[in-house]
Amino acid sequence: MSKQEFTIEDLKRILLEGAGAEEGVDLDGDILDADFEELGYESLALLETGGLIEREYGISLDDEIFTDNRTPRTLVVAINAYLGELASAA
Repeated sequence: MSKQEFTIEDLKRILLEGAGAEEGVDLDGDILDADFEELGYESLALLETGGLIEREYGISLDDEIFTDNRTPRTLVVAINAYLGELASAA
């Protein structure tokens, strides 16, 4: 069974687990509207993050979710929208 909500705290934990954090980047700071590249997360790190999200939540994400959502805020919103769609379809 998949979880029903994806939070910024979930994203931070998964980013750290999958790719770590660049020196000088404080994920506990105000990162909601920072571009992932500014935070040190390139496309490969985001693909790894996506794989971890998929496994933990039992979902399959399109690669476009990461190219279309370049900040933690928009990514969390997009993943929650997707989870909501899945819950509505069940």
